[in-house]
Amino acid sequence: MAERITGHTQLLGFFGSPAAHSSSPAMHNEAFAQLGLDYAYLAFDIDLSRIEDAVKALKTFRMKGANVSMPCKNAVMKYLDEIDPAARLCEAVNTIVVLPDGRLKGYSTDGEGYMTSLSDRGIDIIGKKMTLVGCGGAGKAIAVQAALDGVKEISIFNVRDSFWDRCEKAVADITAETDCTVKLFELNTADPAAMQVLKDEIADSALLANSTGVGMGKLKGMTYIPDKSYLRPDLIVTDTIYSPAKTALLEMAEEVGCTTVNGLGMLFFQGAAAFKLWMGQDMPIEHMKKYIGL
Repeated sequence: MAERITGHTQLLGFFGSPAAHSSSPAMHNEAFAQLGLDYAYLAFDIDLSRIEDAVKALKTFRMKGANVSMPCKNAVMKYLDEIDPAARLCEAVNTIVVLPDGRLKGYSTDGEGYMTSLSDRGIDIIGKKMTLVGCGGAGKAIAVQAALDGVKEISIFNVRDSFWDRCEKAVADITAETDCTVKLFELNTADPAAMQVLKDEIADSALLANSTGVGMGKLKGMTYIPDKSYLRPDLIVTDTIYSPAKTALLEMAEEVGCTTVNGLGMLFFQGAAAFKLWMGQDMPIEHMKKYIGL
């Protein structure tokens, strides 16, 4: 890094808390080095109390842009000058671009990252139906981009918690803004009738996606899918979790013979999409896939 820094080096950053865990600096700085671009990317621990100042710093330091992570993805929107349609539907921004005139535009590349991770594996779900478990930040981004890209129908399952109203709004917004048919169902593993609905929706879906945290951390080894009878060999099963690389859901799906995709591709391709927004050119995709082990 030291030999690349010059008096002209322009800065990009990661805004979120915690920030030390982020893989974005390593990924973007490697891409800059490969392409000979005079930029540097650093992670900044920014919580809600400091996000306004962080956004102001983009202009003060004439930065190229930034990625935004939790807990700031929603709060940052009111400090930006323009919001991309996908980010507006998601009600969240994960990428800020400093435009040539100094205005700040917010984007959401999470959903694009998910959809690209599928096409990178030769998977096409356009015009088809998918079942999505979870309607939090990642789930909403996936649903929005899938609908915008032309997925015909999305059945969303979410626990009836404090975010239920937001899920209902997301479904209404996506329905109003796209041609996709979107339905919301309660996810309740203690209710046999509710689980039968989940089973039925999966049965005529081309893809099942888990966008919850069930399968990682303290919930490692767990899944909302009770048994293999919910799956079939021609079903595509994806998980936004990438650590562990193979969740209990993906292990079960592989045993059935399903094509499986973990969350590493989504992580990489959302970063690649942000890179292109900033740089106006693609990341060295094949080199970077090897670099991160994708």
